[in-house]
Amino acid sequence: MADTGCGIPEEKLAGIFERFSQGAKPDRTGLGLGLYIVRRIVEAHGGRVWVESQPRKGSAFHFALPKAPRRAPDDDT
Repeated sequence: MADTGCGIPEEKLAGIFERFSQGAKPDRTGLGLGLYIVRRIVEAHGGRVWVESQPRKGSAFHFALPKAPRRAPDDDT
């Protein structure tokens, strides 16, 4: 997912996927759990998640999951 918003300050990037992490804008509501939950789900499936951000240009969030092994055909046919 990507946006063309204000970007994420470099000093905030390291903790963005941590529990209760919130943006710098005080008028935002939320618990700071969204990206933490995303990270936990992706990691539970053996993947990884990361963000690339540029101030005043926006952010892009990425994730990668391992390829599932091919299943052998059922012998019942």
